[in-house]
Amino acid sequence: MTAQPAADADVFPRFAVTGRDPGSRARTGRLETAHGSLDTPAFIFCGTKAAIKGATPAQMRTLGTQIILSNTYHLMIQPGESVIRSLGGLHRFTGWDGPMLTDSGGFQVFSMGHGSIADEIKGRRNQGAKNQASGQAQGAKRQPTLLSVSEDGARFRSYLNGATLFLSPERSIEIQQALGADLIVQFDECTAFHDTRDYTARSMEMSLRWGDRCIAAHDRRGGLSDQGHAQGLYATIQGGVYEDLRRACCDYTAQQPFFGTAVGGCLGADKAQMYEVVGYCMPHVHLDRPVHLLGIGGFSDIFEGVAMGIDTFDCVTPTRVARHGWALVKGYPGERMNLRNAEHRTADMPIDETCPCETCRTFSRGYLHHLVRTGEPLAIILLTAHNVATMNRLMAEIRTAVPAGGLEAARRDWIGPVP
Repeated sequence: MTAQPAADADVFPRFAVTGRDPGSRARTGRLETAHGSLDTPAFIFCGTKAAIKGATPAQMRTLGTQIILSNTYHLMIQPGESVIRSLGGLHRFTGWDGPMLTDSGGFQVFSMGHGSIADEIKGRRNQGAKNQASGQAQGAKRQPTLLSVSEDGARFRSYLNGATLFLSPERSIEIQQALGADLIVQFDECTAFHDTRDYTARSMEMSLRWGDRCIAAHDRRGGLSDQGHAQGLYATIQGGVYEDLRRACCDYTAQQPFFGTAVGGCLGADKAQMYEVVGYCMPHVHLDRPVHLLGIGGFSDIFEGVAMGIDTFDCVTPTRVARHGWALVKGYPGERMNLRNAEHRTADMPIDETCPCETCRTFSRGYLHHLVRTGEPLAIILLTAHNVATMNRLMAEIRTAVPAGGLEAARRDWIGPVP
């Protein structure tokens, strides 16, 4: 299919700051795309394989969702971008008519390629060690799939059938143009905590060159998807836990014609270091562009990120934990409630008495405990709806708080005072 210039191709996407917090870098904004607009700060829900697990697009919209994402890596493997292109692109394919983002596939290539290394990239080193030990004990349930990395790109095996696949900057952009999301991300190498500083520096420099190639590939099509609408390309900030590398990456990408900025890569050994690493970046990103924090979405992480100037977040957590019997709860210790616990067996109250979602209006903790313990699929549906509504409620309250100087008060309401 040949892309045809759309009437709004020279208009979308665009971003404008609409308000600021007087006590931090926090801001509100409006991000407009060919498929609608979203107010920021915003949370992007993960429809990794072109589906939100446990909810339909109509339900997501009813629950207040503004934007969802899908994953380039998984969709290139199955069903393949040519199938999605032939069926009208992701919006028509999924039935979601609002803004969409696709990532580059780089995180999955490198995290899945090294087995349990995703935990290290996300700053969960203890969990990574546990997962690695568990994998060894179970016969290494997930085998590494990465075959080689060079200036050309990355070669890896399909987890589906073992076929050898290749992703380069140009190929990543080609796939994302076929998928047709409104916002797309440059291809990069995602280094991990255990990588040396020298390797991290060489990798970051290669990712900068890959970013330039992504811009060139994007520009060759006039910035348009295969469906004819404009796509905004995000740079990815790498550099591991090293302040000088992060700053160099921010400075370089700010000079290139990207639409937005995505902070990614290794974010440290724990939450404190993650906040430190993000803090390295935020004074140096392009101030007029939307800034996304890749793969992070806990309540406390969102408040920290917003205060540093992050505009959008994504994470699988809200829907993933719902499938395991957990509910996200405003003001609850640890941010989530385990409905498997026996204390909820006869509890005749909702998950959250202040939550307006249908799950909380209609069902008791005792009933949800029963559904979770008996493995009823309805448990997943009801907890997913509650968790999605809760994340959207969180972001809406943050958007109200920021221009009013109430971000710290909102933080206390949701997670308690800062230790």
